[in-house]
Amino acid sequence: MGEQAPSKVSAKAQPARQGKGSAKKPSVAKPESRLAMVRRARRINRELAEIYPYAHPELDFRNPFELLVATVLSAQTTDLRVNQTTPALFAAYPTPEDMAAAAPEHLEELIKPTGFFRAKSRSLLGLSQALRDNFGGEVPGRIEDLVTLPGVGRKTANVVLGNAFGVPGITVDTHFGRLVRRWKWTEQEDPEKVEAEICAIFPKSEWTMLSHRVVFHGRRICHARRPACGACPIAPLCPAYGEGETDPEKARKLLKYEKGGQPGQRLSPPPDYPGLPAPPLGTPAP
Repeated sequence: MGEQAPSKVSAKAQPARQGKGSAKKPSVAKPESRLAMVRRARRINRELAEIYPYAHPELDFRNPFELLVATVLSAQTTDLRVNQTTPALFAAYPTPEDMAAAAPEHLEELIKPTGFFRAKSRSLLGLSQALRDNFGGEVPGRIEDLVTLPGVGRKTANVVLGNAFGVPGITVDTHFGRLVRRWKWTEQEDPEKVEAEICAIFPKSEWTMLSHRVVFHGRRICHARRPACGACPIAPLCPAYGEGETDPEKARKLLKYEKGGQPGQRLSPPPDYPGLPAPPLGTPAP
């Protein structure tokens, strides 16, 4: 026998219709399972790889020592300001031995544009002396050694390992932490806990490039205060869509760096970077 058609509910049994002024009960979204979140996160990573095939570290460097110093200087300032400052710094002190012997006052003067120059000067002198005395003047390629250097934590160590030594690592900076929480990949605030949870979602081979892609997206489209939701290619995958500007035309005006036709952060960007190089220090704004 076939199934019986459902009987009609009598008017008496039907719920009363809501009045014009009554509030409509909001629908409750079904919680996302971990498996669904992991699939969504990995799809976002694939999408970001297509959006930013040129993603790269946005600090200018030619060797592990320059990257280490630049990363220490990047605290509480922009990569652009660091990149505008390091040419004169590395011209004066190209090696750990040179920097270890620097006069603190001269070092402070050279790095002053990056802010907090006294504390940063102490870190640079300390790490340069440690490299000279404990590592033969070479930047070590192990996180256990890097974090023993003054001013070097896991974030800095992962930047150096991933980009100067090819050792995969997640770099949890302000942009990365903000976006992975916005995308509901983690609820953690502590950078080490964020790193551990994100590492568990992605294969190790993706860690370094994932970090670059997320940071690129955070700087260009998914801004902290006013994300350009209406111009975001991954909007359909974003649980926070609507926190920012959703009008496509208005959103496009919020895009930054190469997405907005503006210079990037590096004075010497990689050859495949589609944007303009950043101007040297002291160049007047156009």
